[in-house]
Amino acid sequence: MSDLLYPPSAHPVVADAMRLLELVREAPPLTHCITNAVVTGFTANVLLAVGAAPAMVDIVGESELFAGVATGVLINLGTPTPEQRAAGLEAAAGAVAAGTPWVLDPVAIGALPVRTEHAQRLVEQRPTAIRGNASEILALAGLSAGGRGVDATDSPDAAADAARLLATRHGSVVAVSGPIDLITDGERVFRVANGHELLTRVTGGGCALGAVMAAFLGAARGTRLSPLTAVTAATLFYTVAAERAAARSAGPGSFAVAFLDELASTTADDLGAAARVELVATPIVEAVS
Repeated sequence: MSDLLYPPSAHPVVADAMRLLELVREAPPLTHCITNAVVTGFTANVLLAVGAAPAMVDIVGESELFAGVATGVLINLGTPTPEQRAAGLEAAAGAVAAGTPWVLDPVAIGALPVRTEHAQRLVEQRPTAIRGNASEILALAGLSAGGRGVDATDSPDAAADAARLLATRHGSVVAVSGPIDLITDGERVFRVANGHELLTRVTGGGCALGAVMAAFLGAARGTRLSPLTAVTAATLFYTVAAERAAARSAGPGSFAVAFLDELASTTADDLGAAARVELVATPIVEAVS
């Protein structure tokens, strides 16, 4: 199905991830988040721990302006109130106009009509990256009715075809979260094998990853590093920190605290030593039209 082309620590994307982590910490990217009410505080704390500067601006009339000055933007559909939906559309327009990289997280779409229609409007604005679980990615591509609320009922490999379709159709990098994360630009496919199950036991574990992707995309802007590299780097860093946190945690409560500590303390060298990334040489799905 695939070939491991490099020993994990020797893969070029790992060196790029190490450099991007350094860039984030050298010049904290101003990361504009329109995210759900359940995870706002956790997401802001994650960004602060990483080294980014969070701004949780979801006010109609300000979101478009702020997206134009931000380094990166996240639009998360976890609690899509009418105000947040309008602010999200504004922010997407502002990001596109300014060339600001932005991430769409289509939380729990599929069976729920309001957020599903809103996600379809946003994806037409060609997000730089789309992050979701397998069921959300399948639903966004129109290939399933979604999962069980925010929980996936499909595996990342089951969503590989949908991910490549979305990437090709919208010019986006698509990241499918799961036990092994899958990231694609429609041609190349990376698998990231780092991470820990405790991430799924903390509210915001997935949503905050979208914000970290926005921060890394912002840090990569103006460099030679591609959006695919930036999204893969963000995933690598986030999941390596989760592994390190889980190793010294007794359960979800202590994990949440340890995770913030590890996001702050994990170095580029730590990342390089622990990263497990695979470039898929042979496409794992048939080419999409």
